[in-house]
Amino acid sequence: MQGLPRILLGLFAGLPLRLLHALGTVLGWAIYGMSPTYRRQLRENLERAGYRDASVRRAAIAHAGRMLAETPAMWLRPQDEVAALVREVRGLEAALAARDAGKALLFLTPHMGSFEIAAQYASHRVPITVLYRPPKMRWLEPLMHEGRSRGSVRLVPADNRGVREMLLALKRGEAVGFLPDQVPGEGEGDWAELFGEQAYTGVLAPKLAERDNVACFLVYAKRLPRGAGYALVLHAYPRRLPGETPTRHLNRALEELVRECPEQYLWGYNRYKVPARAKPRPS
Repeated sequence: MQGLPRILLGLFAGLPLRLLHALGTVLGWAIYGMSPTYRRQLRENLERAGYRDASVRRAAIAHAGRMLAETPAMWLRPQDEVAALVREVRGLEAALAARDAGKALLFLTPHMGSFEIAAQYASHRVPITVLYRPPKMRWLEPLMHEGRSRGSVRLVPADNRGVREMLLALKRGEAVGFLPDQVPGEGEGDWAELFGEQAYTGVLAPKLAERDNVACFLVYAKRLPRGAGYALVLHAYPRRLPGETPTRHLNRALEELVRECPEQYLWGYNRYKVPARAKPRPS
């Protein structure tokens, strides 16, 4: 089964990025039209964040499809070719200065823009260990693992072993990256406000971000118009406000980042679900 999907995805990966994004726009609207659940989640999440303008919704639908369409290219093109799609980088100097000062780097890359390309680009500068969860479609896992764990990128599972490997990488002064806005599993999160509503939020990222030997940055790769490539944007993790919990601190930082480019956030993700056996949502 894996041979045929790989061949088909390989053919898809070779298409020009502009064409991939055009096809992705069609794909995004097709999924939006066919899935009532996805359509409802996308609209509700946008409204929670105060985005009721139809133009933002239309752009978000298109960018969600572009994310899917560009993924084979991120996984299956040569890594140097993938990294070369980053046409500009903003905020890298602060991360390099922190590394030169002996800090380990923690890159938090939410479901925003082309999050697949961030680690591939970062690995050209520093070895990076990336935490991941297997996809629901199991046949995709070998392709995903192969596509992500290239060069200086080391992929580790989101379990106890993976967390240990990640902590060792930070101890060595290397870089670590993972998605901070995934809904965590049982015992891995706490409730914190996100866009005005309580969301079950992982505790690992904010704990690591506050370590003395770690410099934390929020990162996303913004899609440039007409398939021109990507702009990689890095922001230093903001200071925690007095009385702010670590998980609310994380969510506030994510809110500020999303406000910068709301049309490229993955609003259809079921961010507010309650994991099995998680403690009840606060009233």
